[in-house]
Amino acid sequence: MGLHKVFKIIAIILGVAGVAFFVNLLVTGNETIEATGEGVDGYMYLTYAILVFIILMVLLFVLKGIFSGNIKKTLLVLAGFVGIIVVAYVLADGEVNANFLREGETLSESASKWVGTGLYAFYIMALLAIAAMVWTGVTKLINR
Repeated sequence: MGLHKVFKIIAIILGVAGVAFFVNLLVTGNETIEATGEGVDGYMYLTYAILVFIILMVLLFVLKGIFSGNIKKTLLVLAGFVGIIVVAYVLADGEVNANFLREGETLSESASKWVGTGLYAFYIMALLAIAAMVWTGVTKLINR
């Protein structure tokens, strides 16, 4: 049996389970669900199962692609990504601005620095993507 058929069967099973939980929620009624939360557990377990399944499949196909393709190229791209994260971490500051916190919650300097790192990494990758699109467009115009 091919891998595609296995995934199709798993998707059908998860879909049927989702429909069954949905029908259960419709039968239970809004008032009961709002008062007790009854019937929501099935959805949560189904969501966790789907999440685990997707993560496993992504890891499987990534590892399969890495080992069947050019490992050197993959490692260079991974090193570039880690380099961007390091540069973003160096650029980020750990300053905590209490004006942005709600309900008296506190944010550590480390958490603030990692939030800044994520933002800077996003900005760097967005600029690289824009530069790649411009570069591609210019090279197509020049080669015509």
